[in-house]
Amino acid sequence: MTRTDDDPPEWAKDRAREMMAAEEGGGADAPDDAAAADAAETPDRDAERVPDVPVEAVDEAERLTRLAREAESAEATPEIEEAADQYRERRDALAAEYGYTARVRGEDDTLVLYPDEWMDDGTVRLDRVEDTDRAVEVSLSGPGDADRYREVAAYNEAVAAAVAEREAEVHARTAETFAAFMSNHYVRPVDDATPAMRAEFREEYLVRNGWPTDEQLDAVDESLSVIESVAGDIDDPADDSADVDDPADDSADADGSADDPA
Repeated sequence: MTRTDDDPPEWAKDRAREMMAAEEGGGADAPDDAAAADAAETPDRDAERVPDVPVEAVDEAERLTRLAREAESAEATPEIEEAADQYRERRDALAAEYGYTARVRGEDDTLVLYPDEWMDDGTVRLDRVEDTDRAVEVSLSGPGDADRYREVAAYNEAVAAAVAEREAEVHARTAETFAAFMSNHYVRPVDDATPAMRAEFREEYLVRNGWPTDEQLDAVDESLSVIESVAGDIDDPADDSADVDDPADDSADADGSADDPA
């Protein structure tokens, strides 16, 4: 084959191909190197999160601890003791989900959640503590759920009593059990139950703790509707403070016209 003067020799073409291949290979590796450098400089947010348990879980652990105390403050009965134990068991199981152990520190009345790796046979090993910020402390001496629990429990009992007066016995028995469930497990009025709470009551709590009859189980959805309807006629504990007149407001209203330049 005859080569023109404008056509480069074959060795030059081969050399050009090698150089192009080398450049393409280097370009492909560059993004990976940059990504690796960025990853090395970017901290792992999960690894840096202190403590390792979410706020919602801490709040629930505190609530369960206070409920256990509230139960124990009542007259001691086997049922009361069992309820208090169940609250603590639920709290401990919740803490364990995040790798923590719950303890109440008696000297300053504080709920403490310790990382499991700090513990040895139920005792905190100080030589294992690397970052004290990983522990969670919640004071139990301040205002908590005790007053709210009493208000909600009284309201739920009033609703159950009203159902017993107005409705069939099958609804009354379910209302009594539902009142205890909402007071003890969620400290919420019976008519403030979410769909998930209703499902938990219907599918788990009532079956295990309510000793229901077949008639109750068949009518449980209707009973929950009856309870909500009757509760509409009972004053909600959350509304009590709003219904109380503040004398300061009355005096302000009386003096308002005199103070108003108009």
